[in-house]
Amino acid sequence: MSEAEITFEKIGRCGVITLNRPRALNALSLDMITAMGGALDEFARDAEVRCVVARSAGATAFCAGADIKRVAELGKAGRHAEQLAFLQREYRNCRRIKSYPKPYVALIDGIIMGGGAGIAVNGAHRVVGERVSFAMPEVGIGFFPDVGASYFLPRLPAKIGVYLAATGARAALGDLVALGLATAHVPAARFDTLLDRLVDGEAAEGAIAAEKVAPPASSLLAEGEGIGRAFAAPSLAAVLAEVETQSAGSAFAASTLKTLRARSPTSMAIALKQMQLGADLDFDAALDMEFRIASRIVLGHDFYEGVRAALVDKDRAPRWNPASVEAIEAADIAAYFAPLHEARSAGAA
Repeated sequence: MSEAEITFEKIGRCGVITLNRPRALNALSLDMITAMGGALDEFARDAEVRCVVARSAGATAFCAGADIKRVAELGKAGRHAEQLAFLQREYRNCRRIKSYPKPYVALIDGIIMGGGAGIAVNGAHRVVGERVSFAMPEVGIGFFPDVGASYFLPRLPAKIGVYLAATGARAALGDLVALGLATAHVPAARFDTLLDRLVDGEAAEGAIAAEKVAPPASSLLAEGEGIGRAFAAPSLAAVLAEVETQSAGSAFAASTLKTLRARSPTSMAIALKQMQLGADLDFDAALDMEFRIASRIVLGHDFYEGVRAALVDKDRAPRWNPASVEAIEAADIAAYFAPLHEARSAGAA
């Protein structure tokens, strides 16, 4: 790992973590994930550090996720233990952040996807700038929304979290604040001013309150009635049927239907079931469920095909197997959620 990919500084009363891989949209490598875990532990022990701030270099992205292409390369090489170690360490950081003993403030502008959400949404204070663009796009590459999404997405209003999980659709500034994925909007130009307040020892809640401004309205909440009706359906086939019914009179539903038809049927079925189960799980149990799913999905077809189509050949023409929602077997989806034979949960060594 280049020393500059991620940096850790103690500035005044603040521990500052900076993702510094802008050409890769600050995607998290295994070395970055490992180093971040160590820094979080060190800042937690340091009595002089009153809060921790996570931020990014570059204006394009906070973090576009984990280095999923590397995870796929490990699997194709038969190095499954290393694949799972990557995911374990990533999930372990999510757990650290969720239960962090000091205020954890993520300063988020630009793209935030996948693993980027894991190191932001799971924290206590999620401050978003005007260019923020959030997505959990994993169903488009044959994976599933993880890093705690089983916990935070099903708790969003109007089944919008289920919609985000099953479609991989994007949410903008107004959506994030209205849904609670973000806790405040601060213009990106004021991020440094907010950081100065925290460095000087000002309490996180007061410092954020002094800098925040009102966000725009949420376009997703405006579609909440239709989303709620469709994504409360008990099965993927029923979701598609309801969206198709709505599409006759709704441009939003028509666009959603087109998106659903392009995603991995297996991944969408997994995402729907994990949202249904995750609504009743605590955070640790949700992460453990995600590890069970991940340990199976990296042995299948769609993950590697999705990564090939999106990140390797970039032809955007994945050949999913099964290719249709109708071909999905409930027993096959249930198998992704079954207990593991070994004690290899997200918190295991």
